[in-house]
Amino acid sequence: MTKSILTTLLLLVSITISAQSKKKKDQNAIKEMCGCYEVTFNFAETFNYSKDSTYRPSKTKVDKGLEWAGLVEDENNKISIQHLLQVGNPNDPMIIKHWRQDWLYENTNFYMFNGDNNWTFEQKNKSDVKKQWTQKVYQVDDSPRYEGSGTWVHVDGKSYWENETTAPLPRREYTKRSDYNITLRGNRHEITSYGWLHDQDNSKIIREAGKEDVVLAKEKGYNTYVKVDDSRCKAASDWWKTNNNKWQLVRNKWEDVFSRNKNLSLETKVDNKPLYKFLFSDKITEEQEMNAIIESFVKK
Repeated sequence: MTKSILTTLLLLVSITISAQSKKKKDQNAIKEMCGCYEVTFNFAETFNYSKDSTYRPSKTKVDKGLEWAGLVEDENNKISIQHLLQVGNPNDPMIIKHWRQDWLYENTNFYMFNGDNNWTFEQKNKSDVKKQWTQKVYQVDDSPRYEGSGTWVHVDGKSYWENETTAPLPRREYTKRSDYNITLRGNRHEITSYGWLHDQDNSKIIREAGKEDVVLAKEKGYNTYVKVDDSRCKAASDWWKTNNNKWQLVRNKWEDVFSRNKNLSLETKVDNKPLYKFLFSDKITEEQEMNAIIESFVKK
């Protein structure tokens, strides 16, 4: 073996080891978001660009809660985390299924929110997502919410991931506001000494077909997840063990819907009820029935 060939082989081995080490750091950072947390949600409208003199900004919103983030899947190219809120009397708490986040490595298939309960299917080139992780965020009923791709960065003792993507209005807004129809979310997930931070710089967007997007206002979100002993979230963890099988069936059906790889439009209500009210019912347990309910919300 010549010296030049040996040098090349050693370089390739070094690059491979480095890539594997970087991916492992990424995976560890993502899984650092699992556990029991005291969460504080802070949102404040910072600037408004409305030309309407009667415009009133959203009120500053501060909420606190106890949240369990449990590991649902832990594979080489996919990590799934389910969030559960634990509220009420600590001795007899109520468990509320909250959002879910899936992390996919070098994912190329995207459903991008385009307003009015519509998601546009987009397929990216592999080169565009090389060494990136896609965060896919889902509603409480496991229907899509928003997703975007970015690179985890590990530098100067920090681990963070950033992305900007379109999303529906948050629950705190869509029941009160109808003057915009898209949130352009600037997301930053950072692992911290106390747990992790979800830092947001959001724009409230008015989108109309055939027109340029209009920025109505800007918003700052600053959500801190302070890690506490897992025992405090035992009720939520136990609830998930009991209910995971049902929600696995729901996730399976949604995967079937997403695998069609075409634009997706969802009904807001069927029989005057939103999807989560059907799926949260203890009476709905059979796979065939759940599949039919979900399919009824998918516009043909």
